[in-house]
Amino acid sequence: MTPLLEVRDLRVRITLPATTVTPVDGVSFSLNRGEMLALVGESGAGKSLTCLALLQLLPAAASLAAGSTALLDGQDILALKGEALRKIRGKRIAIVFQDAGASLNPVLTVGDQVRETVQAHLPVTRAEAEARAISLLGEMGLPEPATQYERYPHQLSGGMRQRVMLAIALAAEPELLIADEPTSALDVTVQAQILALIDRERRTRGLGVLLVSHDLGVVATRADRVAVLYAGQIVEEAPTRELFGAPSHPYTRGLLAAIPRLRGPFVATSPMPGSVPDPASWPSGCRFGPRCPERFARCDTTPEITRHAPGHAVRCWLSERAR
Repeated sequence: MTPLLEVRDLRVRITLPATTVTPVDGVSFSLNRGEMLALVGESGAGKSLTCLALLQLLPAAASLAAGSTALLDGQDILALKGEALRKIRGKRIAIVFQDAGASLNPVLTVGDQVRETVQAHLPVTRAEAEARAISLLGEMGLPEPATQYERYPHQLSGGMRQRVMLAIALAAEPELLIADEPTSALDVTVQAQILALIDRERRTRGLGVLLVSHDLGVVATRADRVAVLYAGQIVEEAPTRELFGAPSHPYTRGLLAAIPRLRGPFVATSPMPGSVPDPASWPSGCRFGPRCPERFARCDTTPEITRHAPGHAVRCWLSERAR
């Protein structure tokens, strides 16, 4: 099967007054149609920057390094510019951010914002676009969608605003949906509803979904595969059940150990010491080495990501030693 999306050696560089840093450093992964791949890791790992790079929505000080490629059905979308790039954004690839309140225009009704997206990408009249917008709002679970069409973002709850963002994202029937922590600002019951909605659309539309999350509980129930990012690199990638059942990288094991668990009347966790290093001072050798409880001499040299089992890749000398 040819992947819908194939990312190879993605590097993002940011030019600072005194130096240049590479917070996304050689990320590679693929995504099939109808599949959900989760990118997980701590804040600062490079998850959101990876997603922004795919749509060339990087900050002014950031740029893509030479050799970075992202093939969408064989077309390198990182090489596109101008009108060719605009035809991809919103039409073939859509993105949903975590803060719908900051993403929606406060002076336009939510209906107009959905309608504008429809008209920007589909050959329809204004009346047809309005009808499609109302239909989409209803599909996303908004009650009385014709009424909600006329409302402004501040008149809706957080969960309703995120449903509007999904309606905008799906308005032009994209092939790929990037969901960048779409539920982190919502309460748990609304989180479940939004994730179920994304999952439903993935299955009915054959969408490829790239889900960014730091919530491993969410990932365990929704994703087909998981890629674990640390310090700008993928350190482990595997089918979800295999990764949760038999994690190979010490960082992955640390993330799983930090998931809150009920023990009697208490919530127990095993917090991981330390934090993600600054991109301006990546450690030499294995980047997780300074925090790794299983560190040994070879960790002073840099490991490459290698196949540990079919579909399971690991960037760790321990997995090599275990063979």
